[in-house]
Amino acid sequence: MSRLVHHLTLYAAYHRHPHNVATHMVGIPMIVMGVDILLSRPVLPADPIPLTPAIAISTLAAFYYLRLDAMLGAIMTALLAVGCWVGLEAARMPTGPWLAAGGGLFVAGWALQLVGHGYEGRKPAFLDDMRGLIIGPLFIVAEIVFALGARRAVRQAVEKRLAKPAERRLPQ
Repeated sequence: MSRLVHHLTLYAAYHRHPHNVATHMVGIPMIVMGVDILLSRPVLPADPIPLTPAIAISTLAAFYYLRLDAMLGAIMTALLAVGCWVGLEAARMPTGPWLAAGGGLFVAGWALQLVGHGYEGRKPAFLDDMRGLIIGPLFIVAEIVFALGARRAVRQAVEKRLAKPAERRLPQ
């Protein structure tokens, strides 16, 4: 079993209800964008790309995603790059609007997550395993890729593991 299937299965076990998945489709990108904006300061001028905490963290995350899966990792890397660019643009705003944009997206995204878990009737995955925080964005991308008909073997492997009761729980 691949590490990708393992991580997606553990995360998917907490996200079976369609309303929960739908709230995550909106909420997770909001959270990631909020973090990108909030971590877009301080900016260390560098050529050709200025350095920020958001860029450093996104670079590490991109390497992690690429190690899990080349295709999904490439999509995640592109999305993370866009998020960093938006964060850099937001960093040019005065402090009040910058904080409101980043904080507002972050809080609203988490509120959507909590609504979704109300439908699910289950706590968020990261409360049992902190890796859920980094797998969440990948899960959303994987769900979209699956919906488009790609990566059928990965989707089937995840669904097969979810059918086993022992696989629906995170290890203690």
